[in-house]
Amino acid sequence: MFFASGKDNFARLPVLNKGVVELNNFKTIEGNTVELKDHITVLGFFGNNLEETKGYAFNLAHKIYKKNHGFKDFQMVILLPEGTQEDTKNLILKLSEITTTENWKFVFGSSEEIQKIFNSLQTNKSLNANLATPYVSIIDKDRNLRGRNDDDDFGMLYSYNASDIAEINNKMNDDIKVLLAEYRLALKKYKADRKI
Repeated sequence: MFFASGKDNFARLPVLNKGVVELNNFKTIEGNTVELKDHITVLGFFGNNLEETKGYAFNLAHKIYKKNHGFKDFQMVILLPEGTQEDTKNLILKLSEITTTENWKFVFGSSEEIQKIFNSLQTNKSLNANLATPYVSIIDKDRNLRGRNDDDDFGMLYSYNASDIAEINNKMNDDIKVLLAEYRLALKKYKADRKI
């Protein structure tokens, strides 16, 4: 995976779409804002029936979050419709039994705003009637959608199925590693250039 050509002899995770819409009209339970810019974000849409979708959070907690939450700019952002705050509090409580939750950001907005953010990803998926999908996306610090443009199984892999342990443990986990390494390399290069 790390042998791909490039001037740094280093694999980069392809940019599939640019300009994912910022989360300006969303707030956490505490009323705080959350930004995609300057973060490496796993973005999910859990909808208004958390009983149906909470399993995605546990899969992501075990297979993605636990391995990456130590990286300074890494965050898990879950978009939810207004009115699901109480159910979300219960989910956060359950998550806190298996992992830290400080980099989990559950944010709430209108149905229209959720659809707007989802549409800006320009994937080949759609939200269901509850504004939910098992598919989660990787967004880089410049609000670009990252993924695979030559996946063996799907060809274009815009997002990852959080209900499929194998897919998130293998494909998604590998892709996040590549993206984090890309940023680490850029940081090292920046520091090296500054010393000159």
